[in-house]
Amino acid sequence: MISDLRLQHFRSYIDSTYEFGPGVNIIVGPNASGKTNLLESILVLCRGGSYRAHDPELIEHNQNWARLDGTSEGQKRSVKLIKNGAAITKEFVMGGTTLKRLPLSRALPAVVFEPNHLQLLTESPELRRGFLDDIIEQTIPAFAELRRRYKRTLSQRNRLLKQMGADDQLFVWSLRLSELGGQIAEHRLRYVHDHSPMLADLYSKLVGQKVATDLQYQTTLSEHGYGSAMLKALEQRRDTDRERGYTTVGPHRDDLVPFLNGYPLAAAASRGETRTMLLALKLLEVQSIEQARGSKPVLLLDDVFSELDGARRQSLTRYLQDHQSFITTTDADIVVQHFLDKCQVIPTS
Repeated sequence: MISDLRLQHFRSYIDSTYEFGPGVNIIVGPNASGKTNLLESILVLCRGGSYRAHDPELIEHNQNWARLDGTSEGQKRSVKLIKNGAAITKEFVMGGTTLKRLPLSRALPAVVFEPNHLQLLTESPELRRGFLDDIIEQTIPAFAELRRRYKRTLSQRNRLLKQMGADDQLFVWSLRLSELGGQIAEHRLRYVHDHSPMLADLYSKLVGQKVATDLQYQTTLSEHGYGSAMLKALEQRRDTDRERGYTTVGPHRDDLVPFLNGYPLAAAASRGETRTMLLALKLLEVQSIEQARGSKPVLLLDDVFSELDGARRQSLTRYLQDHQSFITTTDADIVVQHFLDKCQVIPTS
């Protein structure tokens, strides 16, 4: 739980301080009043990074630094961002200890639900891969570094694909990429296998009746021996990859596909069923992190209530009441009515 937060030169904030309640906190104000920036600052304090911007964008315009200071469970936490030319130096101070990178053990679990998530089930597979990886990153200590190493290795292989006469180097990077890709796929496959039954239970509870749902990890490679299969495919597709200038196979090309009554959700679901599945997936994220970390995550909801109908608002409300939650809205009345005054209203203007 976060009890207070001070923002200095963070986004649109020059120097502002807020106090939060242990339950539902409703952040209200007109458009462009800083509601989402405040929500974003809470996530940065919890996990060290934003869900919608790179570090340089977090510093107020024409300023060289930004700082967040807060208290969680009685312990002081600070995040400092300092411009060094085009680079950004980030520093975390947790209970008097200064860190250059925030490890999972020192991060606070947090789940974000924002309007762009409504595209999660209908748009690019990249969104669904990111969703899955973000959950795993908050539950598996080494996964964040594994994810970074895979991206760096993929970038290097893609650069070599554009160079002539680099076949020897290309094989070395293909080998490394397939080793890392196999590890990523293994984590993803295990998560999907273990949590698909939980998704079915959540969806059925949201609609009040038993519904057949499934969650599948779709790949062109073998799920057993993924790394070896990936290396073989990389060698077979080398000429194709050279022509296109990028790597065409691997976990960066796989997909996470929800099914409803035996059909892929995107192909057969109504708008209401799609939104219910999205809500079930976000609640699955909450439960997964809670089980893995042994503590309830902070919930950050950016203007979500206006995107849901009455029944889904009620379903979401039941889960929010057991967590510290932050909800942005331009109309507090839409949200407050669901919590019987058991909430704290925080104006941003």
